Amino acid sequence: MALVPAGSFTMGDTLDGSSDAVPVSVTVSAFYIDANLVSLSQWQSVYYWATSQGYNFVHAGAGKAANHPVLTVDWYDTVKWCNARSQQAGKTPVYYTDAGFTQVFTSGEVTVYANWAANGYRLPMEAEWERAARGGLSGQRFPWGNTITENLANYNGNTGYPYDLGPNGYNSIGSIGGASPATSQVGSFAANGYGLYDIAGNVFEWCWDWYDTPYAGGSDPHGPDGPLSNRVLRGGNWYYDATYSRCAYRGYNFPDNAGNPGDGFGFRCVKGL
Repeated sequence: MALVPAGSFTMGDTLDGSSDAVPVSVTVSAFYIDANLVSLSQWQSVYYWATSQGYNFVHAGAGKAANHPVLTVDWYDTVKWCNARSQQAGKTPVYYTDAGFTQVFTSGEVTVYANWAANGYRLPMEAEWERAARGGLSGQRFPWGNTITENLANYNGNTGYPYDLGPNGYNSIGSIGGASPATSQVGSFAANGYGLYDIAGNVFEWCWDWYDTPYAGGSDPHGPDGPLSNRVLRGGNWYYDATYSRCAYRGYNFPDNAGNPGDGFGFRCVKGL
């Protein structure tokens, strides 16, 4: 995991006129975040342990290869997996089915309560994700600057956007190892300033927050109170153009939607210090 230092930053930007990403000042505490997306092999190592310990997942997860990101996991699956990873590592789980934090969330798709004081693994808050994605830079469109090329991330090139230097079409790295999904091996591109790989492109990443607009500023915002319709997805995808890989881009979907093998959803974990 990589350390993201505590500090204030501007969440969102005005570069591309996104109405749901109006800039706001946010302060986050220091945290650790997985340097890589959760790979299929990492997912399976926890998944099989978890299912032997009474966990029930709706989706078993899929992926192009062991060292590619896991796909087709819905939000509830990732939250349960975070709990299982915590317990497997001897840490206190973060997610529960009651506000008193007595019943660990292990099955079903129900209301989830987060114990933010627990030392286990969890999904990033949306503000944490963007803080990590920016890699210490300020006011840039992408984790490394204001333009993108297919040497920097796995996305679908479209030079009709002035900030996309291409080439056009799906990144050739996705053809390695066979047909769709055209994901790339985790860690195939250079890391950002905080040491994070694939924080732009490859697969979308689930965050904790319910999607709403505008998002909140302040200190360590956990997003709006739910339930609402959608949970946040960040980071772009091999199937979509560079618009979706911008640091400020806010995706979302129903928490019980796992996507599909072609352009499905993945994640990475964080934990407090």
